[in-house]
Amino acid sequence: MPQHAEGFADNRDRFATADLATKAIHVGLDPDRETGAVVPPIYQTSTYQQDHIAEGRHGYEYGRMSNPTRDALQVSLAALEGGASALSFASGLAAEDALLRTLLQPGDTVVSGSDVYGGTHRLIAKIWGEWGVKSISTNLSDIDTARGVIEEVQPRLVWIETPTNPMMQISDIEALAEIAHSAGALVVVDNTFASPALQQPIALGADFVIHSTTKYLGGHSDVVGGAIISATDEYAERLWFTQYAIGAISAPFDAWLTLRGIKTLSVRVAQHSRNAQQLAEWLQTDPRIERVYYPGLPEHPGHEVAARQMHGGFGGMLSVALAGGEQAARDFAEGTELFVLGESLGGVESLINYPSDMTHASVKGTPLAIPLNVVRLSVGIESVDDLRADLAQALDRL
Repeated sequence: MPQHAEGFADNRDRFATADLATKAIHVGLDPDRETGAVVPPIYQTSTYQQDHIAEGRHGYEYGRMSNPTRDALQVSLAALEGGASALSFASGLAAEDALLRTLLQPGDTVVSGSDVYGGTHRLIAKIWGEWGVKSISTNLSDIDTARGVIEEVQPRLVWIETPTNPMMQISDIEALAEIAHSAGALVVVDNTFASPALQQPIALGADFVIHSTTKYLGGHSDVVGGAIISATDEYAERLWFTQYAIGAISAPFDAWLTLRGIKTLSVRVAQHSRNAQQLAEWLQTDPRIERVYYPGLPEHPGHEVAARQMHGGFGGMLSVALAGGEQAARDFAEGTELFVLGESLGGVESLINYPSDMTHASVKGTPLAIPLNVVRLSVGIESVDDLRADLAQALDRL
């Protein structure tokens, strides 16, 4: 891997014992050494002057190989997740693909939860399936079921999402990591929903953490990106070579936007969580709502596990099942005024989504299909009273 540039602030050691909120603002982001600028510059360049043939200055030769702005983001991500290193990609799925390319061979098996993001399932089962990778979906929130499957199939990877998208299932990362490692498998945790502000999978035994940095890390719905954070350096060189060889890097401006978002991660996620908790508690009292899926509710399956491995809240994502069935769910999703009907999540603004035909259309008609009466909410940081009023008027129109 290329060395960092002389002016680049790899200052992890100085903030090793700091809280996450402090790390988010300072790690990788020392003031510029030349000008003192508090916000580091965007290195919007594709190439670098070489002092000698085939010798990049401080390791920088070409933009696909490395970039100081991207390096700053990668150091920040590693610090936030407690990892040894990180890589920043053009999208979350690009990060997932690079990880699979690096770790898998034809004939290998991936065990994943039965409620993973539809794009993840599509990538593993349909893209990598054609190259001989076997995909098995099971209920990872049930430890006994998970142990039986993992011990039987001896997978190369166990792929965990917790909370899951969109049914908010909770998996015990520490217990699953122990089971997977005993079977010789590596553990990947998609931490997009919780973010490092609430959950630290590497501290619980994960080998890799995956993010769609588009979501809570970026936080403002203005950038697309992804990341891999590695617990150790064992695979770091191979992962970097995969990224370099394939080229799915994050652009300098995208990296800078993500760094900007990370600075407010802790305060944003705290507000997301407070709002979502209040809305979940209110929604479950409405007879038009059949069920609320939110790990912050004491009756939610996995609440105790979530309370143990998530710290400072339960996140901004919740889903609801409408008592009136599919049409009621569709009308509710299209009936809000403040909640925006859209595909993504994790931004400061609230979004509403009909998973069956939107984010999870790739599993429609399969055993992994999302119930037709389920609507997913990405609760933003607006006034919770305004959000409640908007959902109330949408329910009143059913």
